[in-house]
Amino acid sequence: MQSFRYKAINEFGKTIRGSLDAKDEIELEKRLAAMDMDLIVAKPIVNYGLYFGKKRVTRRDLITFCFHLEQQMQAGIPLLDGLKDLRDSVDSRGLKEVTASLIEEIDSGKSLSQALAAFPGTFDSVFVSLVMAGERSGKIVDVLQELSDDLKWQDEIIAQAKKAAMYPLFVAIAVCGVIVSLMIFLVPELIKFISNMGQELPFHTRVLIMLSNGLRNYGHYVLLGIVAVILVFLYLYRFSEKWRYGMDVLKLKIWIIGSVQQKLILSRFTHNFALLYEAGITVLDCLKICEGIVGNKVFSKALKTVGKNIADGKTISDSFERTGFFPRLVIRMLKVGETTGALDKSLANIGYFYNRDVKEALDRLQNLIGPTMTVIMGLVLGWVILSVLGPIYNTLSTVTF
Repeated sequence: MQSFRYKAINEFGKTIRGSLDAKDEIELEKRLAAMDMDLIVAKPIVNYGLYFGKKRVTRRDLITFCFHLEQQMQAGIPLLDGLKDLRDSVDSRGLKEVTASLIEEIDSGKSLSQALAAFPGTFDSVFVSLVMAGERSGKIVDVLQELSDDLKWQDEIIAQAKKAAMYPLFVAIAVCGVIVSLMIFLVPELIKFISNMGQELPFHTRVLIMLSNGLRNYGHYVLLGIVAVILVFLYLYRFSEKWRYGMDVLKLKIWIIGSVQQKLILSRFTHNFALLYEAGITVLDCLKICEGIVGNKVFSKALKTVGKNIADGKTISDSFERTGFFPRLVIRMLKVGETTGALDKSLANIGYFYNRDVKEALDRLQNLIGPTMTVIMGLVLGWVILSVLGPIYNTLSTVTF
């Protein structure tokens, strides 16, 4: 589908601007009409390489979507009526537009899962597959409740991760700003005074002078270089599979953070695997779907190998063990699940364990990063102060009265 930026007028005569996905302008006009808006002008959005855009439907919007449909369908309200109520009641423009498009898709004869599949940027493969399984089994209400709980869990984990990163990021930005200001404005003036003393400057002071002169004379080039490196990095990460794989390997090897990243991926994988398997989706299909949602190329490759081993006749636990990538806990619980015939419960237990472990690891990381960043930045500031005041103190100590 093509994304369009449009200008339309609603039933009250107010001009509305926004963006919406459609096959062409004719379909765009129909979708806007379903939202009680008349199209004035539309323009296709051209996606250049490094343009990522903003998500128009947030995770909390999806939670609202699942909860609303679950409550409506549980009360016996038809799907289309429930979607129309949702479209008319939500404040989110993105969710309103997507819901209007879903209504049109379903009204044309598609099932809910087929309509959801037309919006992969909003509803991922796990979401669509679970809804499809719920439609086939007649347990769509239960599936929507599970999806709502899963999205709430993701939102909680991400909020906790952001909280863990906020303090050190703030400290780093603040101290870096102070250091740059000292280097550019204060240090040069103090250096003039130190140089007039006529004494030999210590090595750390000479390094400080060199850095200060470099920032004053070439600071704009340094800034442009940093921006260029970031843009090149983003470009390679998006378009080079080898580069992305290498970066994903590095993520898993970073001290402390890599361990948390691995636990988070395992938690997400086992949780989604359990949801899919419990909904009646085959193991091979579960693995194929999870390849695209773990968010790490190394894990995706390992899951692909597991799928090949299972297709060749190996047991599930043996296939996971052969990769040499998954922890012993995962292998052991999978063996128990195969033996007892309760693989979904074993996967749910693994997910619960890693879910709790991730929360504890994030708490430990937050408690560790704060003091570590404070010590590092304190040492940097101490070096700057020592380099400036040290020669002054040495000169004053040689003065006799």
